[in-house]
Amino acid sequence: MAPGHYFWAIFYFACLCSASLANNAKVNFREKEKKILDQILGAGKYDARIRPSGINGTDGPAIVRINLFVRSIMTISDIKMEYSVQLTFREQWLDERLKFDDIGGRLKYLTLTEANRVWMPDLFFSNEKEGHFHNIIMPNVYIRIFPYGSVLYSIRISLTLACPMNLKLYPLDRQVCSLRMASYGWTTADLVFLWKEGDPVQVVKNLHLPRFTLEKFLTDYCNSKTNTGEYSCLKVDLLFKREFSYYLIQIYIPCCMLVIVSWVSFWLDQGAVPARVSLGVTTLLTMATQTSGINASLPPVSYTKAIDVWTGVCLTFVFGALLEFALVNYASRSADRAADIQRENMKKKRREMEQVSLDAASDLLDTDSNATFAMKPLVRHPGDPMAMEKLRQCEVHMQPPKRPNCCRTWWSRFPTSPLKKVPCFGRGQCSRSKRIDVISRITFPLVFALFNLVYWSTYLFREEEED
Repeated sequence: MAPGHYFWAIFYFACLCSASLANNAKVNFREKEKKILDQILGAGKYDARIRPSGINGTDGPAIVRINLFVRSIMTISDIKMEYSVQLTFREQWLDERLKFDDIGGRLKYLTLTEANRVWMPDLFFSNEKEGHFHNIIMPNVYIRIFPYGSVLYSIRISLTLACPMNLKLYPLDRQVCSLRMASYGWTTADLVFLWKEGDPVQVVKNLHLPRFTLEKFLTDYCNSKTNTGEYSCLKVDLLFKREFSYYLIQIYIPCCMLVIVSWVSFWLDQGAVPARVSLGVTTLLTMATQTSGINASLPPVSYTKAIDVWTGVCLTFVFGALLEFALVNYASRSADRAADIQRENMKKKRREMEQVSLDAASDLLDTDSNATFAMKPLVRHPGDPMAMEKLRQCEVHMQPPKRPNCCRTWWSRFPTSPLKKVPCFGRGQCSRSKRIDVISRITFPLVFALFNLVYWSTYLFREEEED
């Protein structure tokens, strides 16, 4: 073949290639999408009221797979027993009526923003209190239709869901809040919900909550039977652990400090009545206010919570310190009255002894008319009532020694001093009030330490059992 013929053949082949490329470049895929949508969703071709067929075109139930992406958890309310969550909710199912030609793999999927154009599962959140869609700037929803008829529905929603709580271990508790999704009208004979294989629930990284920590989440099924049939149901359980450091700083440490401050009155003098009364009443009112503030942030429940035990015992200790001062004051005043009575008795006995001494002297010294005196013998004559009375007054009664009392011996070990510099008559009446203070200084801290040991051991052990 001549060289000129080769040149023209190559030129003709190049023109054919350029024409083919030009035709391909002129293909408008958006126009193709419109034609395909009109073809598969046109009037009389697709009815959104009819559910898709089952697996492999059978009359079995339509299978819908669910996937969730938890974007944020806003609040967890103990009073209302609810929590707020924002999530991206996805459903995927197969509808063979929506198959289309993908133009040799160049058209991956079709996108819709109108959910009413295709059949949709009638899913609802069974424990929902409030909810809303997001429409800024455009509605946050889309539908993708794949060439083989698979439909993916995705929407962003915010929900407020009920979360029944058990507050017996509050604030050392863990709470399980559920998210339940079920079919409203289609029974399991027509519609079945399944979790997406692999990773059905995702949670955003670095999820921070003010007073809780999301420990883990579990997916499960919760099909329910009613008078109208059995309905498919899915649930995801979110396990929240309450952050204890907040309550340690805001509740437990302040309560301990109030209890310790109430013990300062044991070291004050019994005569400092205004100081001890003011200290006791102030700590009692502060503790009562603290308890009221704690209960205001919790729902009224019929059982006793761990925080109720703590505040109740702390309030009892503060109240006991105030009662202890009342007892000390009463013992001090009783000692004063006893000292006054003993002092009056001593004065009275002293006057009687002086009178007896004068009478005895007058009897011993008897003068006659001749200015002589006679000495009467100091002999007791039988039947002489005056002699018997004088002898009784001069007798010294010897009592047998008593056995040592263990409690009294232990009581006397405490170093005490009388409240006033007056003679202590009786058996330790002057130091009784001081001894009450000394014993309280030891007893109150020991009992409170024992309560702390029992409290933390009990509730931390119960928390581990629940885990």
